[in-house]
Amino acid sequence: MGIVRIEDALRLAAESDLDLVEVAPTARPPVCRLMDYGKFKYEAAQKARESRRNQTNTVIKEMKLRPKIDAHDYDTKKGHVVRFLKAGDKVKITIMFRGREQHRPELGYRLLQRLAADVEDLGFIESNARQDGRNMTMVLGPLKKKSEAQAEVKAEKAKVTAERTAQKEADEAADKAHREAVHETATPKKPRRRSENLDPDMEA
Repeated sequence: MGIVRIEDALRLAAESDLDLVEVAPTARPPVCRLMDYGKFKYEAAQKARESRRNQTNTVIKEMKLRPKIDAHDYDTKKGHVVRFLKAGDKVKITIMFRGREQHRPELGYRLLQRLAADVEDLGFIESNARQDGRNMTMVLGPLKKKSEAQAEVKAEKAKVTAERTAQKEADEAADKAHREAVHETATPKKPRRRSENLDPDMEA
């Protein structure tokens, strides 16, 4: 619309049943816009709410291991790491050394490399192994974003629910068909006949 006097701008806003909103007060001259300010605030609040709903916070999980961990415990710990990475979370792996183990850091390093190789289809080494006092740490990052992981988990749950519902309906239909078949093949009961009076002197 170009540069107009404030009086003319206010008159145009009143005639259009709109609000005159200053959008760039530091400009010279200031920039204003004719709009429905109430509707503008409502739409902005809706966009902010939707943005917060879609926002995902990165969570760092932690898993602690010993350098001489046995095979069963290792598989259990690895299972937790797999679950965290599938959920889109980072995982901080901490190797805790005790006593003389501190003089053999290569044990912790090899264990960390082994774990990283075992979960390479789900995560990558985001922070390489480093010694920190009695501990050695490494951070694994997920290959998929948390939002993508959450969408996959949601889709998997919906799939499982649908399969269970379908199986339940199939079982109910089979049970109903079985009951109907049993009912049709059942031997009909003979009608009970009225007893005959064998004594002619007795009145019926």
